[in-house]
Amino acid sequence: MGENSDAPAPVEQIVETVSDWPEVTVGPHRFNADEFLLADYEIGHIHRGGTLDINFPKRMRDTLIEEGHTGEHHFVPDSGWTTYRIQSEADVDGGLWLLRIAYLYRILTQRRKPIGRAVLAEVDIATELDNLNVSEQVRAIFENVVEVNSLHRPES
Repeated sequence: MGENSDAPAPVEQIVETVSDWPEVTVGPHRFNADEFLLADYEIGHIHRGGTLDINFPKRMRDTLIEEGHTGEHHFVPDSGWTTYRIQSEADVDGGLWLLRIAYLYRILTQRRKPIGRAVLAEVDIATELDNLNVSEQVRAIFENVVEVNSLHRPES
């Protein structure tokens, strides 16, 4: 469990779910929060009160805000960071959807490093993006990094 064991159930549900993702570690963050790391890169963090801050490349952040999935970061609105509010169980899926997109994108940017290769051995990004039902605009941002379909894992 995260550092905030007294956090509301939806917050703990997010912490528990994300901590199970390949190569993600959860640790303490400032201001009574838990942060999610892939190697030494912070994907995001969640405050005990339910504020979920997620780090995206600026173009992805702008697209996700424009599509209505998240909002500008509450303190640094002109950065790549976004803020999503977890107020009830109904908000958990949206928060996990956003975190998963940030995680998958970071995997792609780390694909030439050992940690990226390790995760890509377990995670099929093309299938995940299909399952997440991302927009063409979001998929295009992934495609700017690498042709996503080239990353399909062979069926075993």
